[in-house]
Amino acid sequence: MSINPGRMKKDEGFLGKLGGTLARKKRAKEVSDLHEEGKHAINAPLLPSGDDLLPEDMLLEENAERSMLDPTSREDAKFKDLQKVLIDWINNELEEDRIIVKDLEEDLYDGQVLQKLFEKLSGRKLNVAEVTQSEIGQKQKLQTVLEAVNEVLRPQGWTIEWGVDSIHSKNLVAIVYLLVALAMHFMAPIRLPEHVSVQVVLVKKKEGILQTGHVTKELTTTTEIMMGRFERDAFDTLLDHAPDKLNVVKTSLITFVNKHLNKLNLEVTELESQFADGVYLVLLMGLLEGYFVPLYNFYLTPESFEQKVHNVAFAFELMQDGGLKKPKARPEDVVNLNLKSTLRVLYNLFSNYKCAD
Repeated sequence: MSINPGRMKKDEGFLGKLGGTLARKKRAKEVSDLHEEGKHAINAPLLPSGDDLLPEDMLLEENAERSMLDPTSREDAKFKDLQKVLIDWINNELEEDRIIVKDLEEDLYDGQVLQKLFEKLSGRKLNVAEVTQSEIGQKQKLQTVLEAVNEVLRPQGWTIEWGVDSIHSKNLVAIVYLLVALAMHFMAPIRLPEHVSVQVVLVKKKEGILQTGHVTKELTTTTEIMMGRFERDAFDTLLDHAPDKLNVVKTSLITFVNKHLNKLNLEVTELESQFADGVYLVLLMGLLEGYFVPLYNFYLTPESFEQKVHNVAFAFELMQDGGLKKPKARPEDVVNLNLKSTLRVLYNLFSNYKCAD
């Protein structure tokens, strides 16, 4: 068999060119991969992991945006504590309905629990179907419930951080925002953890590419700000701008209460601590109004937090029976040694009974 040297030369040239082209493409791909790897390394701290990006995030329309709770914030101890406080509060409020909430995302998204909670807090019956299985029905119920909630909260200056889509998609931050607002507005007998903030990841599609960033969402502030949100009074001004006069006020109030408690051989030296269990408040109201308070109506030696709250709440009832306005403070705040709350209660008594014998 004869071999054509020209043909062999031609083939070698072709294969050489092909090999060179493949090598260049390979090098170009390696450079591209290296570029992408470097870009990812720079942006990685800002991106949620692949497991955290949901399928619906990939299907975002151009310029559409979604938010999700940063995985680190989900595990934050204060955020978990806030959720537990809210869950316990809901279960306590809805005990008669035999509703038990275990998980805020899974149990509140369809509007059923939110409906019952709002009806209980507001005393208002909503015209919605009791049970809805379909997504359309659930969203319709949520729409009705949230319209009623917003109607109550918006005039009080609340920024609406929730909506039908965010609640139904089990957005935990939106759900917690809503519950905190309800708890604060309706003066829930709970103590919300202070200064709870979470990191939220924002995902936006721009020119076909998912872009992410982080924002901080403040869910709670201080107890005094949260529970005294709607009205500041003389004590706010006193503590903020004239703390030097605080001792003068405390001395006057101690003199006033001892004038009456001394009749029972009792004496107060510390306002915050000695009124925290409610016993002296109950006895003081009996002395001011001139009657004996039956011992079975309150705990003379309270041991638990609940018993102390019962005593202070009972004293508040006696104040209202005596024609006084309902105290701005919550019983829980007095029990928790909140000075401003205790001062408000005692100053209210001083203003109304300072001339009493």
